[in-house]
Amino acid sequence: MQFQNSLAFAQKMDAEDKLHKYRNEFHFPQIKGKDVIYFTGNSLGLQPKTTQGYIDEVLNAWKKLAVEGHFHANKPWWDYHERLAAPLAKIVGANAEEVSVMNTLSVNLHLLMVSFYGPTNTRYKILCEEKAFPSDQYMLQSQVRFHGLDPRETIVEVKKREGEHHWRTEDVLAIIDEIGDELALVLIGGVNYYNGQVFDMKTITIAGKSVGAHVGWDLAHAVGNVELELHNWDVDFAAWCSYKYMNSGPGNASGVFINKKYLGQDDIPRFEGWWGTKKETRFLMNPNFEPMDNADAWQISNPPILSLAPYLASLNLFEEVGMQALINKREKIVAYLEYILKEIDKEVDGSFEIITPKDRGCQLSVFLHGQGRSLFDYLMNNGVISDWREPNVIRLAPAPFYCSYEDMYRFGQILKDGILTKRA
Repeated sequence: MQFQNSLAFAQKMDAEDKLHKYRNEFHFPQIKGKDVIYFTGNSLGLQPKTTQGYIDEVLNAWKKLAVEGHFHANKPWWDYHERLAAPLAKIVGANAEEVSVMNTLSVNLHLLMVSFYGPTNTRYKILCEEKAFPSDQYMLQSQVRFHGLDPRETIVEVKKREGEHHWRTEDVLAIIDEIGDELALVLIGGVNYYNGQVFDMKTITIAGKSVGAHVGWDLAHAVGNVELELHNWDVDFAAWCSYKYMNSGPGNASGVFINKKYLGQDDIPRFEGWWGTKKETRFLMNPNFEPMDNADAWQISNPPILSLAPYLASLNLFEEVGMQALINKREKIVAYLEYILKEIDKEVDGSFEIITPKDRGCQLSVFLHGQGRSLFDYLMNNGVISDWREPNVIRLAPAPFYCSYEDMYRFGQILKDGILTKRA
């Protein structure tokens, strides 16, 4: 398709977009009386308009039924989380039994490492990406120290090549081959939070498992964004948050994937609690743990229903639209944003550089040359909510559920005005 940097063209694209109507299903913040151009769905997704009803349903059941809501609410609380498994499984490419919802992301990664990181004298190293999200770095370091090991000798980081902004799959594979029998775990962010790169999860998983390591993925920036086939890729485990592209609300519940081969085992290393024991005997208060035969066996406590309600509201929208439709629009709208950025860059004489590679999801990370935080502030003050990352990067994530092509065009005009204003 031949793009054009014009309002008329952007509006024509919106008119032809089958998902454009879903923009009206979300609440937008306003600046100066107008809906913002929202580029931070990679940090916190917008609130679906149906969310309030799902939360109110729980509150009303609590008000009218109190403790009986566990069994007699319209959506009984004791199995509320089970409603999320099937739609999530479609999004991550899994069987429903391999998916559960519990806790928050870093908590779940810690719990999953109990099961999938068991270092020995000879096999103990962990492979991750250079400058992983800080929470992942803290989690890995503390897990290693918990086992009495030195993070400096145990954690191996895949680095980007000198002068490049992205990782090369061949470099990841080479390090896996080099570590070989010493490698216990590969744990990488499936989509890098900083540059928006999508790692070749299938190829890296195959390589890690070929040397005998477990392979897990932090999918915080991947779920609801890119195509995933966790079961078919034979991934051992994964976890993700739900408040970015999944639009479930700030700090909300995390999802987990645990490969079917590990389900139904009562001898696997695992921190256990009563919500992971069999439903049939849970309320008999037996002293011995009998694991659920699905991923719920990793649940420890009963889930927070008021958190799951908005997650379910969002998942019902995903069910209605389907991931493939979202991916199709994502590819087109991100390509249009890239085109707009390049056109504006020509007009303002090389003021920025896109550092996101072609292996990408919703996000484009833009490195500003000769521009500073003041340009970001200008964008914010003029109705563009984006994200600033040191030292000089603006992250732009046009989520296909609610971003429009007209948003992309108007952003380009605001960006150009901001750069020219700062130069004047």
